[in-house]
Amino acid sequence: MQRGGHAILVVEDEPAIRAGVCDILAFHGHAPTGVACGEEGLRAARDGRYALVVLDVMLPGLSGFELCRTLRADQPEQAILMLTARGAEADVLEGFRCGADDYVTKPFSVAELVARVAALLRRSGASEPPPAPFAFGAWQVDPAARAAACGGARIALTAREVALLALLARERGRIVSRRRLLAEVWGMRHVEQIHTRTVDVHIAKLRRKIEAHAPAPIETVRGEGYRFTA
Repeated sequence: MQRGGHAILVVEDEPAIRAGVCDILAFHGHAPTGVACGEEGLRAARDGRYALVVLDVMLPGLSGFELCRTLRADQPEQAILMLTARGAEADVLEGFRCGADDYVTKPFSVAELVARVAALLRRSGASEPPPAPFAFGAWQVDPAARAAACGGARIALTAREVALLALLARERGRIVSRRRLLAEVWGMRHVEQIHTRTVDVHIAKLRRKIEAHAPAPIETVRGEGYRFTA
């Protein structure tokens, strides 16, 4: 069991699954809290300070997608992991559009869940100090604040968007493949076997945020990946 765990909220209506996930998290040193419906999950997430929220999609009342979208709007910095039986590509993409940082489908292995939680906590800055501020073209990115500023404009960023910008900035002028982004930013394994538009959806959303104020220095290299061009 590891020490120095984090408060994690688990929103899952199936009692056995909720108890099982909480037991896994507790065994690995975290402090989980389980709730059974979307409305209760939203209240708990707003009232407490959780390093991570784990959401099912099919919840009574407020769905996991609705909860994720509301929580992301209220607390842009909140780390969110969707854990659901709905594994169709359309569902996965909808989860990311709603603001999920990661998406794990049932059935899942204990090792996979633990690894995804650890990776997400690292990316969200819950496990280690955030990296120093860095420049991304005309923007100054502050990982600790999960925000970027350009002139008088300021935009909020998710932990994954900060990680995307940081990787592209480190590889300035070089093409970063979608597979590398999936491996390093999403923490996915066996990326050569994964076919998803998750990266494209996130990049498009990030571009829209930036281009509302200034040109986005992110070039799409057709069939290969993305490149920071500033």
